[in-house]
Amino acid sequence: MAKLAVVTGGAGFIGSHLCERLVADGYQVISLDNYFTGSKENHVEGVEYREGHTKDIAKHIVETPDIVFHLGEYSRVLTSFDDVEKVWDLNVKGTFGVLEFCKKKNIRLIYAGSSTKFGEFDDADNGENKSPYAYFKTTNTQLVNNYGEWFGLDYAITYFYNVYGPRERAGTYGTVIEIFRQKILNGEKLKVFGTGEQRRAFTHVKDTVDGIILVGEKGEGDGHCISAKKEYSIMEIAKAFGGEIEMKDALPGDRKRSKCDYTKMEELGWVPKEDVLDYIKESNES
Repeated sequence: MAKLAVVTGGAGFIGSHLCERLVADGYQVISLDNYFTGSKENHVEGVEYREGHTKDIAKHIVETPDIVFHLGEYSRVLTSFDDVEKVWDLNVKGTFGVLEFCKKKNIRLIYAGSSTKFGEFDDADNGENKSPYAYFKTTNTQLVNNYGEWFGLDYAITYFYNVYGPRERAGTYGTVIEIFRQKILNGEKLKVFGTGEQRRAFTHVKDTVDGIILVGEKGEGDGHCISAKKEYSIMEIAKAFGGEIEMKDALPGDRKRSKCDYTKMEELGWVPKEDVLDYIKESNES
């Protein structure tokens, strides 16, 4: 009998690719998504889609899954200053609901933490308190670890680093690669904030999903950083796309870079294969 996996945020960018991979690997897959940023255009064949809030996961998922991949949270730094109530609702209430669900049914949990907590800033502080998003994600990471300590929850925590690729979104809650790509297609200027020297380890969604699957199979505890090893500045990325660049004032919560400890993922045998400049080149040529 096929194992049952639940993916929260399964209609989102990364979640849809994870669902697709799980189906290919022979899992029965249920997606739970409230469609705040997810889209029905991201639905993939072989997945059962249920619409709802993660705080109500016990109501929507009456089955007992073998594993829950919890990706379904608010996931933008800059907009979180204006969306504190949404961040609280989706990330605090929602994740508490998922933790209680997994605890009561003894389900393995893979939690998608945020690399923003490893962010470096000019004032030498770390990134844990630099934005509502980073703060609540850091708090959730601590809570997941505590559930493992307090209740024996079987869990592992992953960290994503600037994921890009097919189904990436632009717009208000978009990410920089797709935002730039869409602006180039529309003949618009590329807005670069601050100095443009902020560095990012852009990681392809296929590499990211490979990492998530490995963590699901073998990972234990905290610290699974799924990150490309090569970093590029935002200015380098903008220049790779081409087009006119417009410099703008720095934005609150925008880190210089995010640190990464590759140890746990290397121990699992994960190696990133894609480079973002190749993706940009293919996009420019298409």
